[in-house]
Amino acid sequence: MVAEVDVPDDEDRTELLRLVERFALVLAESGWPRMPARVFSFVLADDADRYTAAELAAGVGVSPAAISGAVKYLTRVGLLSREREPRARIDVYRIFDEDVWGTIFRQRVPSLERYEQAAAEGAQMLPKGSMGARRMRETQEFYRFLRLEEEKVLDRWSAHRQALFGDDTHRT
Repeated sequence: MVAEVDVPDDEDRTELLRLVERFALVLAESGWPRMPARVFSFVLADDADRYTAAELAAGVGVSPAAISGAVKYLTRVGLLSREREPRARIDVYRIFDEDVWGTIFRQRVPSLERYEQAAAEGAQMLPKGSMGARRMRETQEFYRFLRLEEEKVLDRWSAHRQALFGDDTHRT
């Protein structure tokens, strides 16, 4: 027996796509490449948990070539994962549905550590007492502070998320 699937009517689909475009615009204005922003916004707002490239292209209303670059970007930066179903020859993409934003922000911690380390090395290389050394030391401490605070914020977010949603991650 095949399960019934709720197919959105044209009005619901139009509203979904409006939301996708609005959210993608916010992401693009903050520095995201436009097509990955659209694809990520679609995956975030749509109900499916896995998508083929063809499904993403149809969902966003773009060519498969545009999707190819977008999913490469999104998988490279860790926002989507690429998987393959057993005995299938087609890749599927999924968002980290368990704590999407916590996952995304946790992935930033190693970058903050790299910035901190690079600034520390810069501060050591420059003449002691120089303005450049002071600025690099301040940069090092800024990224250290940011990294430590982000870890605390993410821990608080996890507790807050648990209080809001419990184990039911599909509740709105």
